Amino acid sequence: MQETPWLHWFRDLFIEQGMGSQWAVYLNAAIVLIALLLVLFVVDFLLRKSIVTVFKIFSDKTKTSFDDFLSESNFPRFVAHVIPVLTVRYTVGHLFEDLPLTRGISLTVVDVYSVILAALICRSVLRSLREYLKTKPLFKDKPLDSYVQVMMIIIWVISMLVITYRVSGESFVTLTSLGAVSALLLLIFKDTILGFIASIQITVNDIVRIGDWITFNKYGADGYVTEINLATVRVQNFDNTYTTIPTYSLISDSFQNWRGMQNSEGRRIKRSLLIKQNSVRYLTDADLKNLEKIQLISSYVQQRKKTHVEFNEQHGYDNSLIINGRQQTNLGVFRKYIDAYLHKNNAINKDLFLMVRHLQPTAQGIPVEVYCFSYDKNWVNYEHIQADIFDHLIAAVPYFDLELYEYPSGHDFKADKN
Repeated sequence: MQETPWLHWFRDLFIEQGMGSQWAVYLNAAIVLIALLLVLFVVDFLLRKSIVTVFKIFSDKTKTSFDDFLSESNFPRFVAHVIPVLTVRYTVGHLFEDLPLTRGISLTVVDVYSVILAALICRSVLRSLREYLKTKPLFKDKPLDSYVQVMMIIIWVISMLVITYRVSGESFVTLTSLGAVSALLLLIFKDTILGFIASIQITVNDIVRIGDWITFNKYGADGYVTEINLATVRVQNFDNTYTTIPTYSLISDSFQNWRGMQNSEGRRIKRSLLIKQNSVRYLTDADLKNLEKIQLISSYVQQRKKTHVEFNEQHGYDNSLIINGRQQTNLGVFRKYIDAYLHKNNAINKDLFLMVRHLQPTAQGIPVEVYCFSYDKNWVNYEHIQADIFDHLIAAVPYFDLELYEYPSGHDFKADKN
């Protein structure tokens, strides 16, 4: 290696003054190293300030926001360290040429720091790219955090292998068998590998996006997805708490994603009224006359009454018993009233499925289910619409001489006793 005179000026001076060559080498190395570190500290400070300032001016003038994210992720600061590190590596190699052991250790330390610095620069670029892509409509709901984390794991693994090789002088594969390495990696990165596979499947199959409302009863999650990374999915619940769910659970377990409802033309209303079975009966002519006054079903009651009379006369049914022939029931007319009321309600989307039906009778009565969809999908408005509908229907039940079932209270038992 060609000697650099200015690095050994103090050594030559000390030798001329009669100092032993070995001590002159040590003292020269110490003085030059201290002076070099002081100079590089000042140079690094000035470079960092200059590069950060110039980069900020440049980023303010450009239209893209990518350079703004680079600035926020300390990319200019890391880049500013490159020149001092290269200078130190070049200088150390010549400064300690008379001290082979010290020279080898110093070069190793500088090389290890260089590898770490390169990894930090890559991390800044990846983080900036992630934040930049999140501003784009095409990527803002994709699990970019997972991919960035996987790439960072790969970068750090490669960095550790390079550092191991630089320190030991042997490649990582020769240090241990490939099978043992594979087993160790699978053990350490099991969750990472599962999370990475899950992230790919989530993206490819479009299972979950950031911003989706999901309900995951197993983990007590009910809210909006705010983050999808390699290990966990973060959900902000409606009570403003956060729930973290293992990413792999989104493809291994069952959960509910409300995106289909949010993208559809309506939100489903599916609720039942429990009617007492002993309150269901046939309607007499007097009953039908009263029900004809209800405008929503007036024409229906009249038409059905006429049809039933004609049918019964045609077939000669005995009208002395109301059970004979065709007759209307208060529950059947009430079902028709609910159907007419829903079709008249402007908050209900008539283009989607609309139905009023009986369910299997239970010990609590006959469930009369309303199945329809509201135009408004906002949670608060949806609940108001649903409440208005059932407020009206509950209040309408007595007009059909029907009763709703409910468990008896203490007041009911007291009234019976009296």
